[in-house]
Amino acid sequence: MAQAIDIETLCHEKGLRVTEQRRVIARVLSDASDHPDVEALHARAVAVDPGISIATVYRTVRLFEEAGILERHDFGDGRSRYEAAHDTHHDHLIDVESGKVIEFVDPDLEELQRKIAEKLGFRLVDHRMELYGVALSRER
Repeated sequence: MAQAIDIETLCHEKGLRVTEQRRVIARVLSDASDHPDVEALHARAVAVDPGISIATVYRTVRLFEEAGILERHDFGDGRSRYEAAHDTHHDHLIDVESGKVIEFVDPDLEELQRKIAEKLGFRLVDHRMELYGVALSRER
C-alpha cells in the first residue's frame, strides 16, 4: 500500500550526517515492505555490511525517529516496529496470529472519525488507528 520512501534522501533533507552504516540502515528501511523491529533491521543490515552492530541499529533508529523520518509502532507483540514517516495518513490491521500488518485507507472511515470528533466538540488534527484480528480463513 505505502509508496517506498527514500530514507537516505530524508536524512540529507533533515541535515543528518549520513555515515556508510547509516546509509545501509536507511536503504534497508526504505526497501522494507513490512514493519520490521530492530532485530530484523539488524539481520538485514548485517547481510549488507557484517560490521554493523545491533547498538548501531538502535542508535540509528532512535536518531531517525527523533528527526521525524521514522514512526515507531507497538502492535501488541512487545516489539517496537518501524516504518518511514508518511506524508499521507493510513491505518493498520494486524493479524494477531501471524503478526502480519496490513496498511489501509478508507475514506468513509476517515469521514466518520471526523464527524465523531465534531459531534463531541473537537476538530480532528491527527489520529492513529490499529485494528487487531484473525483471518477468517483460519477460523473455520
